Amino acid sequence: MRTGTSTSNAVDGESALIRAVLAGDTDLVRILLHEDSDPDLRDAAFCLAVRMHAGHIAQLLLQYGADPGRSGQEDLLPLSEAVDSGSPALFEALLDHETRGRYPGSELLEARDLARRWHETGAEAELRRRTGSRDAAVRTPVQDDEYHSVDEFTLGGTTVRDGHGAILTYAEELLGVRTSFEELTDRALAHAGQENHATWARVTILLAGRRDQATWTAAAALRTHPDPSRRLFSAEVLRLTLLFDHSDEDAFAGPALDMFTDWSAEETDLAVLTEVLGALGGLSGLRAEAALLRYAGHSDARVRRAVADGLSGTSSSSPAFSGDARTALLRLMADPDAVVRKTACCTVAVGRDHDPVFADAMAAAVLDDPDRLVRLAAAYGLALHHDERCVEAARLLGPPRRGSLEEEHYLGAVWRYEWRRDRR
Repeated sequence: MRTGTSTSNAVDGESALIRAVLAGDTDLVRILLHEDSDPDLRDAAFCLAVRMHAGHIAQLLLQYGADPGRSGQEDLLPLSEAVDSGSPALFEALLDHETRGRYPGSELLEARDLARRWHETGAEAELRRRTGSRDAAVRTPVQDDEYHSVDEFTLGGTTVRDGHGAILTYAEELLGVRTSFEELTDRALAHAGQENHATWARVTILLAGRRDQATWTAAAALRTHPDPSRRLFSAEVLRLTLLFDHSDEDAFAGPALDMFTDWSAEETDLAVLTEVLGALGGLSGLRAEAALLRYAGHSDARVRRAVADGLSGTSSSSPAFSGDARTALLRLMADPDAVVRKTACCTVAVGRDHDPVFADAMAAAVLDDPDRLVRLAAAYGLALHHDERCVEAARLLGPPRRGSLEEEHYLGAVWRYEWRRDRR
């Protein structure tokens, strides 16, 4: 919970990085960190971001090498203040492995209990109780970290985010508390319809990470539930369980293939169907491929994108796409939706099927597609297919946009192709 921000005289206010942190400009912070930054400056910027309750920026600085272990105790926050903020990103940044030991177990227990009170009461209701305001609260969806969002409530001059369920789940995890499947499900479903919400994500990832039969059985039991939100929760937990299972036994792959194949043929909700198709994409073989191909011409672009992405996994055991998969991918590379086209290009790019028909389709996309990211993905594919046309494609596209890791990734494949070619 915050009513303002503070800065430190120790921070160099003339630094571009510090100014970007003060402005809350995450994109600019990322650009500056990617281009270069002084280690001492990164550490100072991290402390500033923490004091500003800018958890997303604090996490970004950690990714780029900020060392919170060099922070003084006065540069950090009590865990209770991070909980009150409602920002899971801020709470997790404070509990980075370099600083976790600074917080005694008793403080983490208190933080867990505080997060539970916020979660059970509700962010808006607790904020109203604390401020005593009878005004209408302003509710705004905001990005809390790179991948997940929360809702932010402002009332009586005070702002709080509603990520307390995620904070509670993370605190329990650190304390070694095994919360029941049912309680975690209810916690996630408090944000049904917000599958990008930090609490939903934290719960599904935690459950999938258990990789045990009891959790798998409990999640699978929800696949026939009349509530589509519970079916979606089931599909995501099961898909992530498959994704996280790196064991040689691959214990869940066999039953998963039967279950997801049947489920894909019966599911009527588009969000659930998309998640189910995503799970099928992690299961190699012709049965999974056939289930995906059934939806290659679906009217919803999200479903077609799931097909285009999933075909990269179903063919992983074969050096070439089947004839039906090849036909579908060529059609998806010319899809009306740019994201579908880009996804299909990437699937073809990383695939081991180097049929010239794919290279010709990517070369045509580089010249004709109106979307820059599709053209970049096509150039990337040409490079991975060892096709000389990627060089001219990169020249036409020009340098990557400043700070775009995605564009650098695509064009980097072309640069590596040229390096290998010139060293022959």
